[in-house]
Amino acid sequence: MTMKISLIILSAMMAGLCGCSTMYYGAMEKFGVHKRDILMDRVKDARDSQDEAKTQFLSAMDQFKSVVNFTGGDLEKEYNRLNDALQSSEARATAVRDRIKAVEDVSQALFKEWRAEIKQYSSDALRNASQRKHDQTVDKYDDLLRAMKNAESKLEPVLVSMRDQVLFLKHNLNARAIAGLSSELASVQGNVDSLIRDMDTAIQQADQFIATLKDE
Repeated sequence: MTMKISLIILSAMMAGLCGCSTMYYGAMEKFGVHKRDILMDRVKDARDSQDEAKTQFLSAMDQFKSVVNFTGGDLEKEYNRLNDALQSSEARATAVRDRIKAVEDVSQALFKEWRAEIKQYSSDALRNASQRKHDQTVDKYDDLLRAMKNAESKLEPVLVSMRDQVLFLKHNLNARAIAGLSSELASVQGNVDSLIRDMDTAIQQADQFIATLKDE
């Protein structure tokens, strides 16, 4: 690897660590990695993080059901397992939020650059063609972001329900407390089901958007 490439990579890494998106994108551009490439990668990351979160929340729901159906044994152990499921779910939710923010960041930079470049055309035909392509891509991106944001909005209601259950069980490690949790099962299940449906929609939208970028 040449010294020049090494310096470019180092600059990109430092820019990313410093949170300066403009510097990061500029450094990556010099390395031949364009904003469109970064957007595609980040959409894939967002899609994958939602898929992982979906798996985690389904697992957490199974854990919650096992506690509600508790028939005997170590209640503290059951609490610890449920708390671990909550912590893992919190981490997956944070990853989803971070990935969506990363997608928004690069998309704003990409579309801003695209709009500026459209103005540089001297050919009306090419300018109009680029504008149409821009508008089509933005429309599809808006559908994607709307789906991801909708799924993201369902994360907190599920987490709130799970936090309540874990907190209640923490201070009430007895069979009566377990019986009390069972009344909340349907509500928690409904929140999780809604979250999973919206995540599936967002994942499908991500796949469609990625296919759009590949075709261009």
